[in-house]
Amino acid sequence: MKKVSISHISNEHNYWLRSLDFYKSEIGILKNILTEIAQKNTGSEAMKEVEHFQNQFKVQLENIDQLSHNIHTNLDNISKQAQQPNAGYIDGALLVGHTALGEKFTNEEHVIADTIRTFRRFAEQWM
Repeated sequence: MKKVSISHISNEHNYWLRSLDFYKSEIGILKNILTEIAQKNTGSEAMKEVEHFQNQFKVQLENIDQLSHNIHTNLDNISKQAQQPNAGYIDGALLVGHTALGEKFTNEEHVIADTIRTFRRFAEQWM
């Protein structure tokens, strides 16, 4: 069974968690800009887009929270593994979970980046 260093895995988890915290903060800033746009543009066209982005931001924040929770759970499992006789390495089963989390993180990063790009184009139009 393939073994991977726990410190390597922990570093990746920490990077993911810091990135998710950053994206959460970024979405908070964008929500403030969205509020400003909504106050200045009360027409139905603008409000339709405001509602769309409110929903997008809510979904992304929920996804971030869920992914953060899953990463913390995985870290807990790895911590338990570290207390075993083969301490310092995780086994293949945990590595599969780690790899799946990495894919989810990468996908979420792409979705968030796309949402931010789209929002910025919208904000440029309505600010």
